[in-house]
Amino acid sequence: MFDLNEEAAQKVAEAIRAEGGAAQAFRCDITNLAEVDAAVGGAEAALGPIGVLVNNAGWDVFKPFIKTEPAQWDKLIGINLVGALHMLHAVLPGMAERKYGRIVNIASDAARGGSSGEAVYSACKGGLMALSKTLAREHARQGITVNVVCPGPTDTALLAGVAEGARDPAKLLEAFRSAIPLGRLGQPEDLASAIVFFGSDEASFITGQVLSVSAGLTMHG
Repeated sequence: MFDLNEEAAQKVAEAIRAEGGAAQAFRCDITNLAEVDAAVGGAEAALGPIGVLVNNAGWDVFKPFIKTEPAQWDKLIGINLVGALHMLHAVLPGMAERKYGRIVNIASDAARGGSSGEAVYSACKGGLMALSKTLAREHARQGITVNVVCPGPTDTALLAGVAEGARDPAKLLEAFRSAIPLGRLGQPEDLASAIVFFGSDEASFITGQVLSVSAGLTMHG
């Protein structure tokens, strides 16, 4: 796994190994293509060819668009869209050569239905959805599938950070809860099964698809 916060990544890797899995952590700033290329090379040298890529890095700031600044746009686009481009550019050639790959891009229901206060974030995630569909077409004949999981509001450090930027964080979180038909925020584990499914051979006949995991917050056909 790659993370800008190497200490946090090491803790997750240790937890995975403690449960009998194989994991290694690599420090990587995904907004930097050279760091991504180096980290991918290091991961493949340590663990073997990459067969599954999950792009789940994200960052947001909760403000009306006209109150945001270009420096924030650059950071939002760099992490939420350009970072995924870097990862895909580094990993796809090997998958194409091996005629196998599973790519799961994590977007957001903010891109599917819009979300006040998240204009640039929503734009990035909408771009990621369009990118995924295009790559699914370009690489289907090489045995590579590309699908998208769109979380709704999920109880993570990212959501807590977004809420802190609101005028009334508690009121914002309660508004999220009240808008969700199942009546609660998502938990990270609520997303895991969908991601694992798309990353598995059980989903070998599914590509270019977008799945909301949002407790009914959006119900697009």
